[in-house]
Amino acid sequence: MDLLQTTLCYLERDNCYLMLHRVKKKQDVNHDKWIGVGGKFEPGEDALACALREVQEETGLTMRAPLYRGIVDFFCPPWPAERMHLYTCRDFTGTLTDCDEGTLEWVPKDRVEQLPIWQGDKLFFRLLAQEAPFFHLELTYDGDRLVRAVLDGKEIDL
Repeated sequence: MDLLQTTLCYLERDNCYLMLHRVKKKQDVNHDKWIGVGGKFEPGEDALACALREVQEETGLTMRAPLYRGIVDFFCPPWPAERMHLYTCRDFTGTLTDCDEGTLEWVPKDRVEQLPIWQGDKLFFRLLAQEAPFFHLELTYDGDRLVRAVLDGKEIDL
């Protein structure tokens, strides 16, 4: 099965994540959700190259030491299946700039789950908070509702 290859990055500072409130694009599966920054691979890119480029384009910041934390596969018909490469980064330089896809905001980590985020994102935020080793999470949605989650090959209770 061909999966759309994407990246998602959460920059960290002062116990906050840099979050993107997706409000600027119409026909956006993430419209009005809060997510990290990232996007689709360009031809010839690997996950790291895509993550570095997307963070630079969307935030004006340059990641110096991104950590590859996991792979998250999304299944949500009629959207194409997606393989998202998840990164976090505490070491970056530059000046934060406006993003044409939404509003960027530093959000305290303990407030993230109170925002309108995808239900499955709560699962990987918990893994990040636990400093879990590299993980593979499969998330299946019916519309906005998470109907199945598999972590490292084992189904988990929702």
